[in-house]
Amino acid sequence: MSTRLRALGVVAATVLLTGGCAAGTHPGAAAVVGGTEISSSHVDDTARAFSAAVGESVPVPAIVNQMVSDQLTEQVGQQKSISVSDAEVAAAIPLMFNDQVTKKLQADPLSSAFLKEIAAGAVTSAKLAGGNGRLDTADAQQQLQAGSEAVKEAAKDIKVTVSPRYGQWTNGRLDTTISGSLSQESDQTAAKRKAAESAQQQGQG
Repeated sequence: MSTRLRALGVVAATVLLTGGCAAGTHPGAAAVVGGTEISSSHVDDTARAFSAAVGESVPVPAIVNQMVSDQLTEQVGQQKSISVSDAEVAAAIPLMFNDQVTKKLQADPLSSAFLKEIAAGAVTSAKLAGGNGRLDTADAQQQLQAGSEAVKEAAKDIKVTVSPRYGQWTNGRLDTTISGSLSQESDQTAAKRKAAESAQQQGQG
């Protein structure tokens, strides 16, 4: 591959997720993927470690998006009996960042674990497309694109929920422009909203 993969760019964009309403996450959870919880504290800690390693502030929603992508891809890979070895992950990591950034990421336990998850997700995605898992081949990008479609199709029965504090899951990605709003309003929230609107109208009257 002539250009290096960027972990929060190309790789993240090639792993598409199924939609899901933002409601339904557990207290303290950033997201829940097929019953597997990703805690908000883990997301925040990883974001700080990752940002320090790459030398720039990486938005927390981007970390959430990537973690959900990797978890979903892992679950689809398990469904398809696809395994990823430590050697395959190690071979993929240098393709995502330059050597200096990679060393900084690997020096911190949190950012190192996150880097391995990203690499494993990319290798799994390539294998889902029929590739051998190597990301340094001429057709690796095509395999990642095809793998993303395979994940999207296979993950239709995997429920994905994301906390509304990070945005709303729309069309297979995290839309941060509508952060803080639920994709589907709960009955309790709707009742409170209607009561507040009614009180406001009576006050105006």
